[in-house]
Amino acid sequence: MRLPDRAGGLSATGWLDRRRTPLLAGLAAGLVAVAAALVAGHGAPQEALLAARWTARAAAPLFLVAYLASTLRTLWPGPVTTALRRRRRQWGLGFALAHSIHLAALLVNILAFRPRPVATLVGGGLAYALIYLMALTSNDASQRLLGRGWIWLHRIGIHHVWLVFTISYTGRAFHADPGYHAEGRILAPLFLAALALRLYAQWRPRR
Repeated sequence: MRLPDRAGGLSATGWLDRRRTPLLAGLAAGLVAVAAALVAGHGAPQEALLAARWTARAAAPLFLVAYLASTLRTLWPGPVTTALRRRRRQWGLGFALAHSIHLAALLVNILAFRPRPVATLVGGGLAYALIYLMALTSNDASQRLLGRGWIWLHRIGIHHVWLVFTISYTGRAFHADPGYHAEGRILAPLFLAALALRLYAQWRPRR
């Protein structure tokens, strides 16, 4: 049984430990990003561009939570990190939901306003295939059925998505348009730091 906090509701840890919290976070992040783009944009082309850009940004924190949940629990054990680790699959599903909203916004932008090179679409398409494969297999039955194949699918999949994010934001850090610089110079180091933290947790000396 979870004890209520002093305000009469669930504690922060209890809220994080709810199965639906990551899904609600993913849905809210994507929809708020779209709404903000519709308010800030001037005309349909700019609204579509901002929606595609901002939904990707909104999905990134959910990915990082799923990517680092076990690492944070290893390095800093406690109620919050334990709750994040226990709901890691749900955070992955929350990311998949937020990124599906990004996909819808991106398709509107590509099909109606800004076509992309085929190579870019192939790379992004592979990332989405892996995201949905991981989402569909984020359950105990799939893990038992696939055995070690499940481990490799999720390990390769999550690092491929990490790589796509990192390459994308690194490119924006040096983009010809200075409007992209802040986004790239904040998020690219953040994703690199996430990988470094995972490697440190894996290879640090055991006491």
